[in-house]
Amino acid sequence: MDQQDGRQRRDIKPGLSVAIVQKQDQRTGKRTNGVVQTILTSSAYHPHGIKVRLTDGRVGRVQEILAPPEG
Repeated sequence: MDQQDGRQRRDIKPGLSVAIVQKQDQRTGKRTNGVVQTILTSSAYHPHGIKVRLTDGRVGRVQEILAPPEG
């Protein structure tokens, strides 16, 4: 499987392990790992990454997909 970078909405699903960049970390590029709870971007593509809410409530744009959904 090709490494997906999180810019295509079709690649993002709830339950997916991802690395996101939160708004306050955009300058540094600091990534936060978590599990997707909700997809917030409605368009099919976003050049900076699809915006998601993680299960712990943090919000950011997907930079990398780490693992497929469990189950």
